[in-house]
Amino acid sequence: DQEARTLDRQARQASDLARDLLGAAERKDAERAARLQALTDNRTRLAANRDEAAAARQVADQTLTGFQPDAELAGIVNERRMAVAQRRADAAEARAALQTIDREVELRNARRQTVLNEIKAWTERKARAAQLAEELAGRVASVQDEQRQLEAAPDDFVVRRRAIIHEIDQAEAARKDAADKRAMAETTLTETDKAARAMLQDLSTAREARARSETLVEAGMARVGEVEKAVEETLEVAPSGLAELAGLTPGQDLPPLRQTEERLQNLKRERERLGAVNLRADEELQEAEQSRNDLTAEREDLDAAIRKLRRGIQSLNSEGRERLLASFDIVNGHFKRLFSTLFDGGDAELQLIESDDPLEAGLEILAKPPGKKPTVLTLLSGGEQALTATALIFAVFLTNPSPICVLDEIDAPLDDHNVERLCALLDEMVKTTATRFIIITHNPITMSRMDRLFGVTMAERGISQLVSVDLQAAERLVA
Repeated sequence: DQEARTLDRQARQASDLARDLLGAAERKDAERAARLQALTDNRTRLAANRDEAAAARQVADQTLTGFQPDAELAGIVNERRMAVAQRRADAAEARAALQTIDREVELRNARRQTVLNEIKAWTERKARAAQLAEELAGRVASVQDEQRQLEAAPDDFVVRRRAIIHEIDQAEAARKDAADKRAMAETTLTETDKAARAMLQDLSTAREARARSETLVEAGMARVGEVEKAVEETLEVAPSGLAELAGLTPGQDLPPLRQTEERLQNLKRERERLGAVNLRADEELQEAEQSRNDLTAEREDLDAAIRKLRRGIQSLNSEGRERLLASFDIVNGHFKRLFSTLFDGGDAELQLIESDDPLEAGLEILAKPPGKKPTVLTLLSGGEQALTATALIFAVFLTNPSPICVLDEIDAPLDDHNVERLCALLDEMVKTTATRFIIITHNPITMSRMDRLFGVTMAERGISQLVSVDLQAAERLVA
């Protein structure tokens, strides 16, 4: 409706401007018509003078033809010639003036045609403005119909709000079930991680055993190579020729036991020559097993501590979400009320965005001042942003009030009307809370609404003095 009224006012202004231009063009056209009539009369008069001069010249020519010239006639002829010459000069000037008048007439006709074209254009714009006014009237009617339809919208909004609250309760129950399932899944995942780590530990142990076996095999192969090399160096025969060197043939029985024992003794002596056996190998094995058992116990303790810590984190997150949502609802309620009080109407709300988890979500402020569409805080004007921020600060303050609140230049970006609203809000908060407000300001309106003033004055140069004024006592004294 406001846009329609604005467009209608613009159309009326355009129509008035076109009417003024049309009047000015008509006045100019009348002036040009008068000048054209004067020029036409002048042209007629010059044409008559030209005809009269032509007739006089013809009479003079006839007179000169019928008579013989004498001295008197010669004088008359000379006079007549001079008069004719003067008439010719006048006729030449008249022709020049006539040509000038013709050119001016052409120019005036061209200008008149231009003015007529402008008048036609402004007439068309006036018609379009009238059509636009009719369209705006239709839009006003449609807006009024829509307004009548929206009068019943609050009841529908109440029903929809109840349905949405019911859906929110159901969603909250589903969220709690999902959170429980998530906790069970995390427990299962923890146990699975423990089993996987145990399997990885067994796999690591098997790999170590395999590596030790491969090391023993490699050592045995190296030992076999050394023995073969020693056999070759000592007996100067390949290992495959030992049976032949010992006098054994394929399929022959083993040598006697005594011979075998002697050979064993020889081998023992060879073993003694190789070096003593590591007698601490068993103790080192036991120490390694004890260290492994200690590490396993520490790992189990760490796993238990991690599970306990995760449960504690989940509990803290759950409690933090509940407290945050409860505090958010309280702050949002205070914010809506204070916003409507400061703006003398309108609506505003706080929204959690960018995440479903309140602990990770961001905060968005949607504000709808009176007569404007809902928008974010950054698209408001400077004064509207200051009032909205003030409403949010006081909403948080009312959620958890303190005995003293210091406000430093809070009214600096506000005009006088909004300063009055801010002071009225402070009066209301003083009545409803036990908080004492200390305001640092240079605004005379704010200072006039305070109970007591404190300031610094310099009565003498270089000497500052603190001054206190009790306005309530002053009002009682004046009364």
